[in-house]
Amino acid sequence: MEQESVFLIMIGICALVLMIGLLKRKAAIVLNIIVRIIVGSVGIIFLNDFLQKQGIPVSAGLNPLNLLTIGSLGTSGFALIYAILFYSLL
Repeated sequence: MEQESVFLIMIGICALVLMIGLLKRKAAIVLNIIVRIIVGSVGIIFLNDFLQKQGIPVSAGLNPLNLLTIGSLGTSGFALIYAILFYSLL
């Protein structure tokens, strides 16, 4: 009986270590997406202001779809949003 309980405790500790490692990895991914969203939001605000001062009638909104695009794709998502807006000017 004693060997079985030690074996179960060892399995429990191993499972706990694996869960902590998994949560740490997922936390890093979520943090990365949040940082991308924040930086992308600031970038949209500054680029909209710059384009308005230049007289170019293009401005991207800060809506959930744009923020999700920037959060998942990063810089390429930011470029994609403005590419679609510039394409609509043609």
